[in-house]
Amino acid sequence: MIRSLACTLIFSLTAQAAIAAELVELRVSPKEVRLTTARARQSVIVQGVYDDGLTRDLTSQTEWKLDENILRRDGNILFPKADGTTQVSLSVGGKTEQIPVVVEKAGTDRPVSFKLDVMPVFMKAGCNTGSCHGAARGKDGFRLSLFGYDPDGDHFRITREQLGRRVNLAVPEASMMVEKSIGSVPHTGGKRYSMESPMNQTILEWIKNGVPTDPGDQATCVGIELYPRQAVLDGKGETQQMVVLAKYSDGSTRDVTSLAAFFSSNDSSAKIDDQGLVTAGDRGEAFVMARFDVHTQGSQFLALPKGLQYQPNQEEPVNYIDELVTAKLKKIRLNPSDVCSDEDFLRRVSIDLVGQLPPAEEYEAFMADASADKRTKKIDELLQRKEFTEMWVSKWSEWLMMRSGGQQQISDKSIVLYYQWLVDQVANNVPMDEMVRNILASSGGTFSNPPTNFYELERDQLKVAENVAQVFMGMRIQCAQCHNHPFDRWTQDEYYEFAAFFSQIGRKRGEDVREQVVFNRGGGEVKHPVTGKNSVPKFLGGDRPDVAGKDRREVLAAWLASPENPFFATNFANRVWHHFFGIGIVEPVDDVRISNPASNPELLDALAHKFTEYGYDFRKLVRDICLSKTYQRSTQRNESNLTDERNFAHQSVRRIKAESMLDIISQVTNTKDDFSKLPVGAHAVQIADGNTTTYFLTTFGRAKRETACSCEVRMEPTLSQALHLMNGDTVNQKMVQGAVLKKMIDAKLPPQEIVDHLYVSCLTRHPTQAEKDSLAPLFAEGANVNQSLEDIYWALLNSREFLFNH
Repeated sequence: MIRSLACTLIFSLTAQAAIAAELVELRVSPKEVRLTTARARQSVIVQGVYDDGLTRDLTSQTEWKLDENILRRDGNILFPKADGTTQVSLSVGGKTEQIPVVVEKAGTDRPVSFKLDVMPVFMKAGCNTGSCHGAARGKDGFRLSLFGYDPDGDHFRITREQLGRRVNLAVPEASMMVEKSIGSVPHTGGKRYSMESPMNQTILEWIKNGVPTDPGDQATCVGIELYPRQAVLDGKGETQQMVVLAKYSDGSTRDVTSLAAFFSSNDSSAKIDDQGLVTAGDRGEAFVMARFDVHTQGSQFLALPKGLQYQPNQEEPVNYIDELVTAKLKKIRLNPSDVCSDEDFLRRVSIDLVGQLPPAEEYEAFMADASADKRTKKIDELLQRKEFTEMWVSKWSEWLMMRSGGQQQISDKSIVLYYQWLVDQVANNVPMDEMVRNILASSGGTFSNPPTNFYELERDQLKVAENVAQVFMGMRIQCAQCHNHPFDRWTQDEYYEFAAFFSQIGRKRGEDVREQVVFNRGGGEVKHPVTGKNSVPKFLGGDRPDVAGKDRREVLAAWLASPENPFFATNFANRVWHHFFGIGIVEPVDDVRISNPASNPELLDALAHKFTEYGYDFRKLVRDICLSKTYQRSTQRNESNLTDERNFAHQSVRRIKAESMLDIISQVTNTKDDFSKLPVGAHAVQIADGNTTTYFLTTFGRAKRETACSCEVRMEPTLSQALHLMNGDTVNQKMVQGAVLKKMIDAKLPPQEIVDHLYVSCLTRHPTQAEKDSLAPLFAEGANVNQSLEDIYWALLNSREFLFNH
């Protein structure tokens, strides 16, 4: 009995704690309702936001007030009764929100439309997916366009390809497409919906009406909205209903929740059913997405353990980066790691900014500096070093696929001139928008105007368009060449409209047989493979510009590298961020799509806004990142962020990139490398040509620069790398050639002093007392001291601490 009372008391206290959070905001979605024709309806959801960051679906607890002469309500769904303008009042928890409602043509029914009503049924039922009739060759003798990219062709295949087989105008219920869908006859795809379902009734009504095509002026869906945009759910079993609102070219809107296809990026944390109901699962993050017509939208969902107790860290942020990272960490109940030590910071920022380790004298000076702003001063100093320029020119060389030879037989001279042009741009801090415009709008000789080599390295106009989208906007649009992109917003029409910007590039030989001249030839079009018509240039996600009599590339460049293009600043902000954390806010950095959303959208937007505000001066963006506590955090994890990999609660242990690793090994061994076409002693990051490489660089994943994909740079540790470091020529030969150890031994320095120097030069720290104690026996009387020192040197160069940035 006592135990029962105790349990009751505990549950009571838990419940009180759970409801102790104060409701601070009601979010009603959608914000306004427009009902057009008797067929219209609109579901409304009410989400509560509490002061502890949690959200709850309060729709079922909401009190409604509405004009019943104009509207009818069934649960949370509004139906039209009469034309008019009114408001609906929704109250819960002492808070009230009102939404305006407009009802038009309430007494008029709208006939079923093939594109507006029937095509969405195919999407919802999965009929036009790649695993079903949307496959390249269809299935069981019937093919639909993948995700509905060709509705006119689908209409023909259903109604005309095999007359009388797929639709039965005399007895609509006996149509094969009906009988198979409801499971009354054998169907490889199984039963898709019931006889009584609204989807089946839509198909039947369309067939009864004579399977009409849509009028030429039929409104088209121009976008969708998914509500709510974010939710933080408290424990397994918590639910949140979603609403999908479609927007049409005639200004009308429509609730398409029942017709949208839903999916989740992480079913174990947030699973969504066919009706748009999300149910929380294990702790984690997910993006739930809705697809309707050719559009996809996503919402962020965070699932937390029930009643998780959390005491947020109270440290002060340095800048907007810390504020937005901390805000996300508070939502998911994580505390960030502490700021790293001065030694870790110095080593980390030196590798990240200049690709080298700090020399011993630089280390000692930094550690002796007692000023509060010494980290800031070090960042500013490194940003002005020529090695910083070399680091980022090397990155640009990868993105732009600088490589001699190939199908076009690009000359060595072209690559060297192209590389030197990039060096001048980065060294002189030319704004990135200006630099990109100079590349995309370039005309002239590949020697006299080096950025024209961008159009020589790839001549296929479709691949040029794909590379431009991937490098400068972070998007892989290749899928849309054959069909609407299955996981993003891009349609086949948009793919060819974007490619049309590059259809009039002309090329001719220059006076020097090795030089090509790139020019605008003023003619040439891209044909759409489905319609057979010439595609008219249109910006990706933007307007259709006037290109008459203009160089289309110049028109594109002016838009692409400007604030009007929402993808330009976010793409490069994300790429810069990736360099300093080993993972992008969107990862991979060149696969930006709705189904691969940012882990912290607010942070990415803020970085992009700042980048634009700075006039596309990326050094200022780099400085913001390096100054933040987020960047300066330790790699040591605490109990709360132990499993976090995407929210920047701690720094990541990152393997050093191939070129920088070779440069660092050469630095600490005091040796020089001899690369083809470069003077002896040049750094690996200075290699202009992707064809110039070494066994070490290839083994450690240097990009081949054959494609624009970020995946070419391999950062994963491998057995081959470990074996080469331990037994290969690079480390062992450099230890002998540089004679660093021999010089200290010949100078009669004490063994412990030599060890101390080796630790500082390789690891940017002195050995700990425990390390000194463990090494002391190696220098005891009778020991082979020189061999011991060589072993220690070799062990340091092969240590994880040396090979990784941390």
